[in-house]
Amino acid sequence: MAPHLETPIISLRDHFPVDSDLEIIPQVDLNFSLPDNDTPITRLPVVLCSSRALINGIFVPATLILDPITGKITQIYNEILPRDAFPHGSTYRDYTPCVLMPGLVDAHVHLNEPGWRTEWEGFETGTRAAAFGGVTTLIDMPLNAIPPTTTVENLNLKVAAAQNQCWVDVGFYGGVIPGNEDELVPLVEAGVRGFKCFLIESGVEEFPCVSAGDIAKAMTVLKNSPTTLMFHAEMLPPLSLSLGDSVLHGGPPAEPTGDTDKYSTFLDSRPPTFEIYAIDEILSLAHLAPELQLHIVHLSAAEGIPLVRAARERGIKISAETCFHYLTLAAEDIEDGDTRHKCCPPIREGANREFLWEALREGLVETVVSDHSPCTPNLKMLKSDGGDGDFFQAWGGISTVGLGLSVLWTESQKRGVTLEECSMWTSWKTAKQVGLLGKKGALEVGWDADVCVFDPEAEFTVTTAEMKFKNKITPYENKTLKGKVCETWLRGRRIYSSVDGFDEKSGPTGSMLLERRVFSN
Repeated sequence: MAPHLETPIISLRDHFPVDSDLEIIPQVDLNFSLPDNDTPITRLPVVLCSSRALINGIFVPATLILDPITGKITQIYNEILPRDAFPHGSTYRDYTPCVLMPGLVDAHVHLNEPGWRTEWEGFETGTRAAAFGGVTTLIDMPLNAIPPTTTVENLNLKVAAAQNQCWVDVGFYGGVIPGNEDELVPLVEAGVRGFKCFLIESGVEEFPCVSAGDIAKAMTVLKNSPTTLMFHAEMLPPLSLSLGDSVLHGGPPAEPTGDTDKYSTFLDSRPPTFEIYAIDEILSLAHLAPELQLHIVHLSAAEGIPLVRAARERGIKISAETCFHYLTLAAEDIEDGDTRHKCCPPIREGANREFLWEALREGLVETVVSDHSPCTPNLKMLKSDGGDGDFFQAWGGISTVGLGLSVLWTESQKRGVTLEECSMWTSWKTAKQVGLLGKKGALEVGWDADVCVFDPEAEFTVTTAEMKFKNKITPYENKTLKGKVCETWLRGRRIYSSVDGFDEKSGPTGSMLLERRVFSN
């Protein structure tokens, strides 16, 4: 007979100090249990255990029982159970001293497929890179695919392009552009996880920026929908020395103050005031949809934090994210011509960076994402590749997907930030942001069996071998990072191992996350 186990199943809902307005997806009724040795086995469990598993927000000894058929976690015990507690032939792995964490949910990724920008990044390479880094769910931005995800028809084209290519589960954002307000509710019904718009030109002509009038229309249309309206919060001041904004070609938003291969010149061209103006504009319209969740993507300027704090105190539903690169890189360290560091908003000074860390720990900035926005080498204008290192001509975007947890953990240890906090910002909170709690974001009975096996003590140097994304360009190249993903499990099946590589035999098994969002409880 199998041992009698009296250890209670751990319940996140019972013990975790969560917010009261969670969007909980209905669960499947699971009754998978350990059978007696003489009971016929219809399917064998997968058993993962460690002396350190992230359960209810803390690391404890735990045993997770996964069902690879349903893809769910069926039981969790708060001790390490021995191999002989399970039927012969069960998959059993004790990962001690490595840790078991929920798979990351990267809520801001540009995969660019379909269309000609697929040569920048596509579903197969982008999701493979995500799996390498313990990411089990990512949400694809509405640009820079051609066509952009601004209509249901275009969403269907994107979903068709993603089929049978995704190593991890993938959800989709819709886009708000001038004139597409009638498409927004149908996109909600089609399953997008939220909407993004730009208050400054995006740099691609098929995704133009919106005016205050466009935002007002979008808020009015979406005010009764279970979704999130997100903003690239940079905006030109009413009066400025502006040459027009073109991230890919042409001039900067503000007139250059010096040589265009100097990072300081680029930084001067996108000052914090651009973010402040944009956030002010958004907040001035929030009364049009008081129940609609608003969200600032990739906040970089510390000056925006007090605006978010004050808005929340007034009852406005607004949240903010920042990115791995804003938390780890600093303007003072960027060499002239090193356009690998160009992104918009820009990487700011080290002192600014520390305010972002403080805002995260305070809860004013809730999530950390990659904003993986790649391009081909020629568009980065790198001097090492024969370019002129012009920060104004180079494409703006940082390639980070798959490196984020290690990047974040490396910097966290310098500040006394815990791995539990890192997971909160990159799994639980990001899942909440896109309405996937109840399915993603935690190791919880009935939730998807998405597991990241992480060695917080391991070190590795970022080389092209560690860059699984399509174009091997990142400012993290040759940097030594602390903490390495050993394995990634998606819905009860191992898809990546640092020893064995990817499960090429099974191939990409990620699902499209197209269920309609539900309202918060």
